[in-house]
Amino acid sequence: MLNRVGLIMRGLAAVLLVLVAARGAAAEEKRLPVPAVSIRAGELIREEMITERAFAPSLLGVAMFIEGRQVLVGRMARRALFPGQPIPTNAVEDPWTVARGATVKVVVEDSGLSIVTYGSAMQSGAAGALIPVRNTDTGVIIRGVVQPDGTVKVVDGS
Repeated sequence: MLNRVGLIMRGLAAVLLVLVAARGAAAEEKRLPVPAVSIRAGELIREEMITERAFAPSLLGVAMFIEGRQVLVGRMARRALFPGQPIPTNAVEDPWTVARGATVKVVVEDSGLSIVTYGSAMQSGAAGALIPVRNTDTGVIIRGVVQPDGTVKVVDGS
């Protein structure tokens, strides 16, 4: 009888150890936002396109992946994002205000004087980005900062 009680106690202790280990492993899991559907490069990310999934930190090296859903919504995918896969921090960017090849208004301001001309954007950019623009009249390439309204303001020295 004493042998049976000992066996039962050892069995209960083993089950308890397994439960504690499983609970500890679950506590270590990292929940990351992942696409619920395929997201194409250049597509704006909407709330319904994102879900969450648990990952083991040691398995993925989670530091290089986006950790918050709020970081993704309203941004643009730089490359294709696949369902269930964690999203690298460099895979999304702010949406472009100016697209490559688009005709943009170029503004030069100096000492109260303002000159406006038009140019062709040589690269896409969000507001605040420094991009090259080819002046459509002269062919000269100038650099300017994209403004929130889509104009490009020439920086000093360009």
